[in-house]
Amino acid sequence: MTERIGDLFLEQTKYRNLEPSDQEKKLPQPPLFRHYQEGERFDLPQPDGLRFDRLSLQDAIEKRRSVRTYAETPFSLDQLSYLLWATQGVKPESTKRFTLRTVPSAGARHPFETLVLVNRVNALDPGLYQFDADKHALVRWHTAPDIASRLTKACLGQPMIGNAAATLIWVADRYRMAWRYGERGLRYLYLDAGHVCQNAYLAAESFGAGACAIGAFFDDQVNELLGLDGSDHFAVYLAAVGIKAEP
Repeated sequence: MTERIGDLFLEQTKYRNLEPSDQEKKLPQPPLFRHYQEGERFDLPQPDGLRFDRLSLQDAIEKRRSVRTYAETPFSLDQLSYLLWATQGVKPESTKRFTLRTVPSAGARHPFETLVLVNRVNALDPGLYQFDADKHALVRWHTAPDIASRLTKACLGQPMIGNAAATLIWVADRYRMAWRYGERGLRYLYLDAGHVCQNAYLAAESFGAGACAIGAFFDDQVNELLGLDGSDHFAVYLAAVGIKAEP
């Protein structure tokens, strides 16, 4: 029987096959945040001032579904701010050595940067932005004007990317996790992505929006669109989010 790629990955990332990590070698840790582009900055409403008629957690869990069609209603800045806080918000207890966030992460490494494809958000022009989790702000990227259609094509033509109010894109900074865990960190990185996306679902549900996770995409095409090398920095997961269409 031919050995499968997945079997090789599982075997080589077992603890018995790991070399000492860079943390164990006393090498300096990588930065906690990475800014891929400079651009115009937009401060977001602070999370502690946001108020919605929110569902209980139990109701949000029970009502959660993958939503692929959306109303043309735009998101408010408050709603987008809340989604970004719920998925990657930095807590006040964070230090210069580590961040504590609204989602769990192996060793508090939090290896993701969040990009936001804005289609319909009040006070923001359509386009691609990076969430600055440290400052709770957005940075506008310089991209092609048809970035939404290009991203849709790179995601196997799934129309919700262009139809949603926004699409969240989680980009991995691989070494941020590998510094502590070596190659086994790749396992944890993908586990962390699940924590993040589940919070996106529940947060969207809590104010009448819906989300749809997207794991089907052409990796090389998406990474090229985002200016990522595809090895040390790469797209892991996406989620389209928008106000639910009337049934």
